[in-house]
Amino acid sequence: MNLQEKIQDDLKKALKARDETKVSTLRLLLAAVKNLEIAKGGAGYKANEEDIVSVLQKEVKQRKESVESYKAGNRQDLVDKETKELEILENYLPEQMSEDEIRLFVSQAIAKAGATSVTDIGRVMGELSSQLKGRADLSLVSKIAREHLS
Repeated sequence: MNLQEKIQDDLKKALKARDETKVSTLRLLLAAVKNLEIAKGGAGYKANEEDIVSVLQKEVKQRKESVESYKAGNRQDLVDKETKELEILENYLPEQMSEDEIRLFVSQAIAKAGATSVTDIGRVMGELSSQLKGRADLSLVSKIAREHLS
């Protein structure tokens, strides 16, 4: 069972269980995947696992940003709602790497690219983004790489 089928199966279960938060979150996720399919190739394109993971990461990032802005606006009700949605979405992401594992990859990429300063960050991130896509938050990877290079 691929990721999209799993999401659709979980949506059916959530509908039967009358879990409104999960139903709405999964419907939004499936709609975002469908929008990606339409944008990439029209009706004939079928999203692959990598596409779905990228949509998931985008949705997770969006929820995290929303939580921060709602906290700043002192809207605890919306913080709770977004946090629940975030938890649901994170269940479908591949297991994320720890910060120590990321630091190891960053060190290897810096050595491989021969990078010596922050101006070489593009080469390092080019190497890392292909290796870590879907397995690590690339903004965290970039932050760690900048720390190593400065």
